[in-house]
Amino acid sequence: MEQSAQQARQLDHLASAPSPGGSPFAAFGMPGLGGPPPAAPPEPRPILELDGEEREDELDALSDWVDDFFLPVYGAEVTTAAPWCLQWQEHDDVVAWLHALWLAYQQHKDPEAGLSGLFVWHRDFLTHAIAAIRAPGGPLSACMTSPDRPAHRLLPGPPPSARTEKATASAAEAAGLPEPDEPTS
Repeated sequence: MEQSAQQARQLDHLASAPSPGGSPFAAFGMPGLGGPPPAAPPEPRPILELDGEEREDELDALSDWVDDFFLPVYGAEVTTAAPWCLQWQEHDDVVAWLHALWLAYQQHKDPEAGLSGLFVWHRDFLTHAIAAIRAPGGPLSACMTSPDRPAHRLLPGPPPSARTEKATASAAEAAGLPEPDEPTS
């Protein structure tokens, strides 16, 4: 009798309408039948594509991560072989590298990355990023190479391509403006 009653309860449960909040496919990241798909998380954008307050907020959060986590753990000694800059936020290439590294860190520390997530971050991201940022001839090479001598200098980048210069000159000519090297009187 007890077994029959338990089976009847199971049949009643299976025959009842599904709860509105749950999806039988939620564990697989799929929406329920007839329900709206779950909202996708916002796509991370590279920090150099952000403007105004959005960029400032992202740079503040990145600076907190760099100052509170990255430098104390991975900063190592400042030398000519591993320069650093106290004003690294003014080096766009360094900001881009550190932002990408930070985004990868967030992804790989997530439980969904599994137990080896942070190892993958170290192997595939951290080592390469540090080598590029702090290389003797890298973006910070004109900055601080000794903690006793803080320095900051932005290195000039390459000039625009000949095609860009030609297009700029053509646009200036069409607008009736003098050539950039042309003297004005």
